[in-house]
Amino acid sequence: MDFAFSDEHEELRRTVRAFLADTAPETEVRRLMETPEGFDRPLWRRMGEELGLQGLAVPEEYGGAGCGPVEVGVVMEEMGRALLCAPFLSSAVLATTTLLRCADEEARKQLLPGLASGELVGTLALTEDSARWDASGVGLRARESAGGWLLSGHKTFVLDGATADVVLTVARTGDGTGDGIGVFRVDGDASGLRRTPLPTLDPTRRQARLDYADVPATRLRTHGSGWDTVAQVLDRAAVALAAEQVGVASRALDMAVGYAKVRHQFGRPIGSFQAVKHLLADVLLEVESARAAAHYALLAAEHEDPELPAAASLAKAFCSDACLQATAENIQVHGGIGFTWEHPAHLYLKRAKTSQLMFGDPAYHRELLARRIGLDAGTDTDTHIGTVGGAA
Repeated sequence: MDFAFSDEHEELRRTVRAFLADTAPETEVRRLMETPEGFDRPLWRRMGEELGLQGLAVPEEYGGAGCGPVEVGVVMEEMGRALLCAPFLSSAVLATTTLLRCADEEARKQLLPGLASGELVGTLALTEDSARWDASGVGLRARESAGGWLLSGHKTFVLDGATADVVLTVARTGDGTGDGIGVFRVDGDASGLRRTPLPTLDPTRRQARLDYADVPATRLRTHGSGWDTVAQVLDRAAVALAAEQVGVASRALDMAVGYAKVRHQFGRPIGSFQAVKHLLADVLLEVESARAAAHYALLAAEHEDPELPAAASLAKAFCSDACLQATAENIQVHGGIGFTWEHPAHLYLKRAKTSQLMFGDPAYHRELLARRIGLDAGTDTDTHIGTVGGAA
């Protein structure tokens, strides 16, 4: 595999960074944090229609660009740098990847064009009160009736669950087929569906609790077992999130270096002191190592490499730790001002903390990695799941 980003990738990066600099400055991020939806729908549609960002991974026959995970990773990294308030992870990654990994051509034709253009917002509803990212955490029930499937139960920590137009829901069928796990399409305005926004640590990324009371749903056809499909989606989502974490960490490092150059103590910039130099050098090493891990995982996803599951867990664990370290040290360099509401450093720390727990925390992924490479076959890797989304 070629580990270098191509000229096209770098041009995509420059385009997205310039676009976000114009449309998502800190003032806009703070404004959207306080709105009911948490993002700007006109801007979301503009991202799809003008830049085609939501459709990067969507094949051309469904109205997308036909690109792959590397391009999505480049975009996620830039969105992480800007702390963009938008449902890209939930819609362009989770929902889109679920449809692409399923075997339901009719669903792809119906939903992917709208997701690619930004006309629709989608999400995946998986986790429940146990906050587990494995099949044993699925308790929501699906039963087949004369008029179709009905879902009963609840989901929580659902990314953009209160605003999504389409909620792809993972449920337990109990019909004795396969592993008893199915993926179902639920419309956001379906009867019997109650959606409640959740207060979270990170105000730039919305989550919700969804209550299902005999909600009508359409089951998606899958290749093999339902959980195998969901597991493939989670690996690819973890890789995309790792790329975003690199962007968050990189921006935090830039902020720390910039401040160290202009903040003076004892008549000299604090960046000239050896202790600060060592701190920033350590963060730089972590950020660049995280970028390498994320890029390797993106390439594994791009080429459908058999090493993808291991690469995904490695990238998610390492990038989570590196991102949290970079954002915490950024506050350390800034001193007292870094703790204030007016300074953006705390927003990056909050994004780092919630992203660290999403799709499984580092301890969970390290154990999962050990199992996936055959080093720890006897350990229950499902014991370290962590709080899903940093709900307050």
